[in-house]
Amino acid sequence: MLRTSQTFNIDFIDEFKNKILLWGQQYDDVVWLDSNSYEQEYSNFDAILAVDAFTGIQTDYYQAFEKLKEYQIHTQDWIFGYLTYDLKNAVEHLNSANFDGLAFPDLYFFQPKKLFLVKGDTVEVLYLKCVEAEVAQDLKAIEQITTPNNSPSKDDVRIKLRIHKDEYFEKVTQMLDHIRRGDVYEANFCQEFYAEDTQIDPLETYNKLNKISKPPFASFIKLHDKYALSASPERYLKKKGQKVISQPIKGTAKRSVDLEEDRLLKSALLNDSKERSENIMIVDLVRNDLSKTAIKGSVAVEELCKVYTFNQVHQMISTVTADVDPAIHPVDIIESTFPMGSMTGAPKISAMQIIEALEETKRGVYSGAIGYFTPHGDFDFNVVIRSILYNASRQYVSYSVGSAITAKSDPLKEYEECLVKAKAMRTVLENS
Repeated sequence: MLRTSQTFNIDFIDEFKNKILLWGQQYDDVVWLDSNSYEQEYSNFDAILAVDAFTGIQTDYYQAFEKLKEYQIHTQDWIFGYLTYDLKNAVEHLNSANFDGLAFPDLYFFQPKKLFLVKGDTVEVLYLKCVEAEVAQDLKAIEQITTPNNSPSKDDVRIKLRIHKDEYFEKVTQMLDHIRRGDVYEANFCQEFYAEDTQIDPLETYNKLNKISKPPFASFIKLHDKYALSASPERYLKKKGQKVISQPIKGTAKRSVDLEEDRLLKSALLNDSKERSENIMIVDLVRNDLSKTAIKGSVAVEELCKVYTFNQVHQMISTVTADVDPAIHPVDIIESTFPMGSMTGAPKISAMQIIEALEETKRGVYSGAIGYFTPHGDFDFNVVIRSILYNASRQYVSYSVGSAITAKSDPLKEYEECLVKAKAMRTVLENS
């Protein structure tokens, strides 16, 4: 679909990014993606804002990928949205029967009327059905926005645990029994933290979370009364031309303000046999998933178990790539790899069955993916981790964390890893 394109150079790009996200809150449909200037090899944009739905799709998991494929073919345009973890039920004979306090649609995408692509100090503005003066009017409105200096005071957010510590140990022990029996080699077991009868300012909360973490795959979604505030460090899947890239994370270590201690923590993660084995198992799973649509012999591991440093944690990341035939539809590539191996385990189907039995909460958007498709069939999606989910109508706030359970897992250490991952979300909410 034809879009009006205009390009502008912006003098104070960070200030512009703050203002444009604030300006976008007037719309019911908003997707904001921000790399936080994190240096990465596979990056097209520093930030993207998509607002104001021209068309859209919301559905449950039933035939969800077929519906998304039809929608993408019909629009042949930029579309933005999310895939929930529970689309696993569309891929395999599985179900999601656990408690769901958030009630997000299983799949949601929209075609924005207004789109801003930020790269360096350049902003490309792409509008649908645009009258000539509309872009100039919007840019003037954005320029005149004043960002608040002081956060408004909020009632305390009282965080509750869906699974308490003793019960967590029992469930991890059950997971280890499955591993010893050979039902599964590795499974990502997650737990929810939540608050009821709670109101938060979604944008303020996102900005605080993003400031603490500054991850490369941050995102803010507004779908009417539902919000996803993500500080994700992980890419699920990207397609650029014929190349597909997956960058699974497995392996986490805390940071230290002491430089020498921080260096030792990073080195210990790099040389931790348990963490490396977790990562390599998932790399094998990703290689297998990508091979379903890859040109034969093209699947390659570009990086194996490389440790990257983020504000809150060190993470072990691998990069797996493949080439695909141009005739394969992009939605088919996603469907054949979904859900991502880093959030399931190996073998994948068995891991998902065990996860469903032991976890207490429907994952929903958590451990799903947020991203976009381009008009040319390219796409880029994160993994929804380190994220706060909020249903304003239900006044329900939720964040979940997990860790990979393997034969070498110590339940106490796994629990402590979850608390490290949860620290930023809890800090943001309790200081609201």
